[in-house]
Amino acid sequence: MFFSKKSKSLQIMSPVDGIVKSIETVNDPVFSQKMIGDGFAILPHSQTIYAPINGVITNIFPTKHALGMISETGVEVLLHFGIDTVELKGQPFEILVTENQTVTTDTKLALIDLEKIAEFDKEPDILVILTNQEQYSNIALVASDKVAHQDIVAKVSIK
Repeated sequence: MFFSKKSKSLQIMSPVDGIVKSIETVNDPVFSQKMIGDGFAILPHSQTIYAPINGVITNIFPTKHALGMISETGVEVLLHFGIDTVELKGQPFEILVTENQTVTTDTKLALIDLEKIAEFDKEPDILVILTNQEQYSNIALVASDKVAHQDIVAKVSIK
């Protein structure tokens, strides 16, 4: 664990400007059925992805389509760029951070090429998934419709 548990709740910000989508509406059963964890998606309107939480980067996937983070409260967050984009082998993504880097919600994590994702006929949803379900008891979406990065999208109750 990187941090001590300071708080019993966690606010998750939008990592990108766009439209909030319920996780159940994502066009991938692994995510929509919450097999990895609960969360939400954003249909992006911009190419810059920011950290949705203050924390530490724990994992950057070799294909650049996803990265893992851990919050100060111990909640693990998977940030996944697009649906089935692992097949693109990193082409539309530029990662701007490194593993073990401490980040805040002001930190730019990645740039995504939305046109390239569309060229490959992939959906660009940016997924924010809380993966260690034993660490939290509830995630409540507090935003719907259009958001800007750093708008609060969800509040998480920590066990």
